[in-house]
Amino acid sequence: MTDGAQHIHGTTRAQDGTALAYQLQGSGHPLVLLAGQANNHHWWDGVREDFHATHHTITVDYRGTGASGRPHEGYSTRQFAEDVITVLDQLGVERADVYGTSMGGRVAQWVAARHPERVRRLVLGCTSPGGPHAVERDASVRRALAQADPRAAREALLDLMYSPAWLATHPGPYSTLGDPDMPAHARRGHLRASNEHDAWDALPGIGAPTLLLHGDQDRLTPPDNIPLLAARIPHATTHVFPGARHAYFEECRPAAGALVSGFLTAERW
Repeated sequence: MTDGAQHIHGTTRAQDGTALAYQLQGSGHPLVLLAGQANNHHWWDGVREDFHATHHTITVDYRGTGASGRPHEGYSTRQFAEDVITVLDQLGVERADVYGTSMGGRVAQWVAARHPERVRRLVLGCTSPGGPHAVERDASVRRALAQADPRAAREALLDLMYSPAWLATHPGPYSTLGDPDMPAHARRGHLRASNEHDAWDALPGIGAPTLLLHGDQDRLTPPDNIPLLAARIPHATTHVFPGARHAYFEECRPAAGALVSGFLTAERW
């Protein structure tokens, strides 16, 4: 890796041969940013630059998204985590900070639990441990997202991501509503990966200092999951953003960015 600012797009291959696209920006200590379900690296477009004063950011297009391959198999949060490690190996990054939101937070749990030597500090946002211990979204939320009318489903997702007040002053476009070019089998694979995630037993093995973030109005991943994670991860602290929904990292950008940056750069935590 070089010390100067960089903007690089590259590709490597997972053990099963799937192409994995990655993107580097900025300079400084490596920070891996992991996106939500059925999204590519553009999930982070609205806030990515906030971290470049101290970090170079690394994003990965999950298999099935962006410029990565679109296999019919291999969709699980564990596999996504191994894909992240493959990218870090390709880049020669031995240890990085990791920030995952939504399904990316589930992937980040496996990265930190299965490869503790690779993670310096961990940030988990709007996520859950998965499995029977997690607090699931209400059935009405699932029905709203499963509407046959794509326009209605998109409006339902927007309402889950952002408050009406924020949407009124931010007309878009929005980078968090899914990769529009994903094939149907990949979308199903991502949904299955997120639904089948269960890292409960692995969470106590996370050794990195961890910051847990959530919006208190999040109905997509209820905020009741944050105390569950905090109780399972040994070195965890929490912060909840009042009035924020699932995409707190955009809606509360100044506060969230400062909080994460402060956590990542503090000499001790």
